Parts: sequence; structure tokens; C-alpha cells
Amino acid sequence: MVRQRNRIGKGKKARSEELLLNILPEEVAEELKAKGSAEAVHIDQVTVLFTDFKGFTAMSETLSPQELVRDLNECFSAFDRITEKHGIEKIKTIGDAYMAAGGLPTPNNTHATDVIKAAFEMNATIAEAKERKVAAGLPYFEVRIGIHTGPVVAGIVGVKKFSYDIWGDTVNTASRMESSGEVGQVNISEATYAMVKDASTPG
Repeated sequence: MVRQRNRIGKGKKARSEELLLNILPEEVAEELKAKGSAEAVHIDQVTVLFTDFKGFTAMSETLSPQELVRDLNECFSAFDRITEKHGIEKIKTIGDAYMAAGGLPTPNNTHATDVIKAAFEMNATIAEAKERKVAAGLPYFEVRIGIHTGPVVAGIVGVKKFSYDIWGDTVNTASRMESSGEVGQVNISEATYAMVKDASTPG
């Protein structure tokens, strides 16, 4: 009986740790478990990505709620797999917008390249989905993607449904890069370009 209770207890603990890692970056989750809180930090260089779907409102009027959420979930699940593959952190979704960042919570030197690679893969994923939808005569998403590099403050906010988030002008600029970009294109700022231009020139 005791052994069974222990096994159930361990199962619940593993499940709660898994849920915590779904919400927070691993390093932040470890700090939260160890100290009961996690310090907000200033990070000098991160690369922030925003995506947004063109015509989402129009689509929401032609699709059933179930179809709309299914299509959105399909896209965001693909984005989740892409961010994980490239070692960047999903920050959140806001309606039909998706936000991620590279170079945090642990700073690195590859964040700009990582985010750009992820952005091109996201763009290609949506383009492929559009082809399939067009062929089937169904409504489709098109995406705008914006990227900017700079400093941010990162930390946990909230008590109920707490979340890991980032703040600063870098975030606002990345959002503007997305909204001023063209559909089907990845719009990167000068700051991000400056970080990757040498890496992309043939040597």
C-alpha cells in the first residue's frame, strides 16, 4: 500500500515537472523549484521573432470554430516543433500571433542565425499548407514574420497561469518588423542583419 502511494506520488511529481517545463524554460523552472522564485534578468542580446496570419479575421468568419482552432493548432504545433529543433524559446501566442526568442534564458552567440533558420522553416511550412488548401479548395493562412535583435528583460509574471515573458523596445521593434513586412516573407531588422551578414557570406 505504501509502495503504491509512493509510486502514485512519484507519478504526480513527474507529471507536475513535465507541466512546469511546458510553461517555463528548463533553467527558469529549476530556479523556481530550488528557490521558490525566479529572478527577472536583463539580457544584452536576444533575437525576437513574431508571426501573424494574414486574413485570420476573414477566415474566422468562414470556418466553424472547430475548423479554425484545428487549423491554428496545426500551424502553432508545427511552429513549436521548429522552435525546439532550432533551440529557441517559444514565449507565447496572442490570438493568431506567435512569439519566440533566441539567446535566452541562457545567452548564446547563435541566436540570430537560429531564429532566422526557424523563421524560414515556419514560412515554408505555411506555404506548403497553403498549396494543399488551395488544391482542396479550402481557405488558407498566409504568414508575415518579423525579427529584431537587441536587449530584453526576461522574467516570470502572474500567480495564476503564470508565464515566462520578455519586455523592452526590442520586443516592440520585432512586432513592428512583422506588421510592416510582406506576406510570405521574413522581415529582419538592420540589427539582426548585422549579426548574420558575415556568417552568410561564402568564405
